[in-house]
Amino acid sequence: MKVAIIGGGAAGFFAAFSVKEHHADAQVTIFEKSDKLLAKVKISGGGRCNVTHSCFQANKLSKFYPRGSKQLKKAFSQFQPKDTEAWFATRGVALKTEADGRMFPTTDDSQTIIDCFMHEAQVKKIQIAKQTQVNELVPEKSGYTLVFKGSKQHFDKIIIASGGSPNAKGFQWLKNIGHSIIAPIPSLFTFNMPKEPVKELMGLVVENATARIQGTKLQYTGPVLITHWGMSGPAILKLSAWGARLLHDKNYQFNVQINWLSIKSENEVHEILDAEFENIRKKKIANANPFGLPGRMWLFLLEKVQINTQIPWMELSKKNRNKLINILLNDVYAVSGKTTFKEEFVTCGGVSLSDVDIKTMQSSVCKDLYFAGEVLDIDGITGGFNFQAAWTTGYIAGKLIAND
Repeated sequence: MKVAIIGGGAAGFFAAFSVKEHHADAQVTIFEKSDKLLAKVKISGGGRCNVTHSCFQANKLSKFYPRGSKQLKKAFSQFQPKDTEAWFATRGVALKTEADGRMFPTTDDSQTIIDCFMHEAQVKKIQIAKQTQVNELVPEKSGYTLVFKGSKQHFDKIIIASGGSPNAKGFQWLKNIGHSIIAPIPSLFTFNMPKEPVKELMGLVVENATARIQGTKLQYTGPVLITHWGMSGPAILKLSAWGARLLHDKNYQFNVQINWLSIKSENEVHEILDAEFENIRKKKIANANPFGLPGRMWLFLLEKVQINTQIPWMELSKKNRNKLINILLNDVYAVSGKTTFKEEFVTCGGVSLSDVDIKTMQSSVCKDLYFAGEVLDIDGITGGFNFQAAWTTGYIAGKLIAND
């Protein structure tokens, strides 16, 4: 049996390993259009590779996916993060779990994962063709012909793991053979704030803020990072994933409301201030920050509501105290545009899940054609979830179970 894997990324490699695990005699070739293999694996997690997440219950794990949640819940019963951990462990790669649940190789180096994959490909005698773009996929009576520049090859089964694409053109070849494509748009992007002076605080992180898109129910709590173009960090990136379609429809022009303390009620903030008041009443407001915010952020917010930072707390008027509490809980910024990470872009959209049997990853449109990874309309928030979807769908696709 000759099997072609289109795409030399995370899902493609994992699908190839699964084919050899379930069909030891199969001839497997990975076709990668660029000269780079496992490009996202290399740069993920700041070069450390966020392999997966330590959420080991399928129903809970599936909730981290804005698109594909329902289908992945079934898929995770076949292969989930515990299986990922075990797979790497049997190949000498130990994973560690960080406080937020993200899992990395203990080496903190993505090259460890790449070396493991390249070694596995060698052991399993998987052929790899780089700089080999598939221009066309032609269904035959039995199997498929892949058309390359200047050559053609026939294969019995195909696994498409070609990744996301920033535009619909990248999916045209799949549309040509009858698949429905959900228009691709970016997910996981940062918010640009060209007119907001908060950018002057670039590099500053508030560890536990709540970001909300005004006029919607969309909100997320976590670290917010101030950048030279606006805001990023897990809370913002997760918000962008859940709001991908909505924010695209708004042309990325909207207001984001930040609760810097992640405290819901003003009364609770008043209580914190009252409890601390005796200790700080004679101290300058600039120097006595009872909420644990970074110093530069504290001063920035005080100046934003025009509170004299040099007066002692006991001279703060009731009106100004209310203004301060309001900005701590309801600070608003105008967003105009987004920034995506070109190498790490994550796509919302792709091959419609209505075209795929999630139990086998086989196309319901074309027999003996399977899908894995981000080419599908599946995407997760940041934290190892997109790789886990790649491992899971790749593993299932590699079983090559036909629905005869």
